[in-house]
Amino acid sequence: MPIKGIILFEPQIPQNTGNIVRTCAVTGATLYLVKPLGFSVSNRMLKRAGLDYWDGVTVKFIDDLNHFLDNTSARFFFYSSHAKKTYSEIEYGPEDFLIFGSETAGLPQAFWGKWPQHFYSIPQREGKRCLNLANAVSIVLYEAWRQQNFN
Repeated sequence: MPIKGIILFEPQIPQNTGNIVRTCAVTGATLYLVKPLGFSVSNRMLKRAGLDYWDGVTVKFIDDLNHFLDNTSARFFFYSSHAKKTYSEIEYGPEDFLIFGSETAGLPQAFWGKWPQHFYSIPQREGKRCLNLANAVSIVLYEAWRQQNFN
């Protein structure tokens, strides 16, 4: 496993989560979904986007991400288009959590206030909207796995 898990904070678009399920399946990453979700996990579009990968992925649910992070000994990193440090500055390990915000609202300001040193971005051109959530997860997850020689 390249990391401990991908955490999606209140994801809204089932097709994005389905694509992330596929990415988790081929990398061995566990997927954590922070409630409330903007869709049902039994939604046929979600299963369709994940194709036959949905059953091969460990998916866990988190009711309160703040509580979860306060009680983990693992390292964790948030990804936001507003962060100043880039994702490639991190030396990733197999016990890390990678946390991505909702497609519509991003990550809560409270997380910025509590853990400002944990925020990283994926570089992009000025004035452009952020990347698609599934693409952002893939970029960071594969960098973490590459750093571990794809073991």
